[in-house]
Amino acid sequence: MDIWNFNLRHLRAVAKIAELGTVNAAALAVNLSQPAITQALGRLEAMIGLPLFERRHDGMIPTRAGEILAPRIGAALAHIQSPHVTMSRLRALLALAETGSYAGAGQETGLSLPSIHRAVNDLALALRRPLVARQGKFVITTEAGTQLAREFRLAKVELEAGLSEVEALRGLETRRIAIGAMPLSRARILPAAVARFLSRRPRVKLTIVEGSRAELVEPLRNGTLDLIVGALRDPLVEGDLVQHPLFEDRPAVYGRKGHPLEGTNPGAADVARYPFTLPPRGTPLRDSFERYFEEHEVPLPGVPVESGSVMMIRQVMMGGDFLTVLSPDQVSVEVEAGWLCELSRLPAEFTRHIGMTTRASLRPTEVQSEFFADLEWAAREVSR
Repeated sequence: MDIWNFNLRHLRAVAKIAELGTVNAAALAVNLSQPAITQALGRLEAMIGLPLFERRHDGMIPTRAGEILAPRIGAALAHIQSPHVTMSRLRALLALAETGSYAGAGQETGLSLPSIHRAVNDLALALRRPLVARQGKFVITTEAGTQLAREFRLAKVELEAGLSEVEALRGLETRRIAIGAMPLSRARILPAAVARFLSRRPRVKLTIVEGSRAELVEPLRNGTLDLIVGALRDPLVEGDLVQHPLFEDRPAVYGRKGHPLEGTNPGAADVARYPFTLPPRGTPLRDSFERYFEEHEVPLPGVPVESGSVMMIRQVMMGGDFLTVLSPDQVSVEVEAGWLCELSRLPAEFTRHIGMTTRASLRPTEVQSEFFADLEWAAREVSR
């Protein structure tokens, strides 16, 4: 079922019935007649295929489906806020923000161009602020439009999560989890968690998007991703995100097998004689690298090659005397294969936390909670 078939005003009525306990009270709260709300509730239940309330002489009692859906509706409406927002207006602005053109929004939604123009213009008039502006052939959202699109996207996530959980009650597994994978998570912890999770939930769709934290954090905040797995930030500067530590990691200096420093347990001055290949500035590993030499009062060695790809770093190192600083997990396969070797471990004070980052507003679904538990299990296995 598609959330775009829902009517936001009817969803508000359902949330009010759950909150106030009677159709009469809900009718007054949303300014609809009692027959209109009763009719809207019936249509919604028919669409879902399950009753949302038990009709009793003393009021309306939410069923299991109602207990699942009502809080999700409430969370979605908290993001939407304005009563002037309709589902068609929400959909039009989201599509326009994501595609950058009215034609693209039309292809994305299947709506006509006049319908999209009208929906976005009506929303801007109702909210009394410009939401989009033309820039050549493209349409960009204003600052207000960008913020509104983010809130709409999070509202969409809440409704989709609620709908998928309700459909699961009918035996229809339509749920999905979108995961942002930073470099460190890809070696062992994420694959182990995914394999364990899918052995129980083979019909849940997992989407894994690889990238640096800088590339993944906005999709997480916008609701495109549900979580990011990788190195945590200390301090965390984004107030709308929360971090969940999973295990500790202590980086080490690596070189190719047969490197001149192999077996010598080199210090900072020794490794500083060789070039390094490292992730870009601003990443935790690069920060640890620079701090290590600063604390030993050794000039920073050159970094001719910057890359966040372990595959690229490995190939550069195997072709010469380059060194790198990486997590032992990231190169465990290369070390076991005899391609690379650990030269020295950084001091204990360079230990960092690896974990997952989520939105502070995230209310995990049942399957998301299960996946989080599998990540914790995988972290314990890695720690051993």
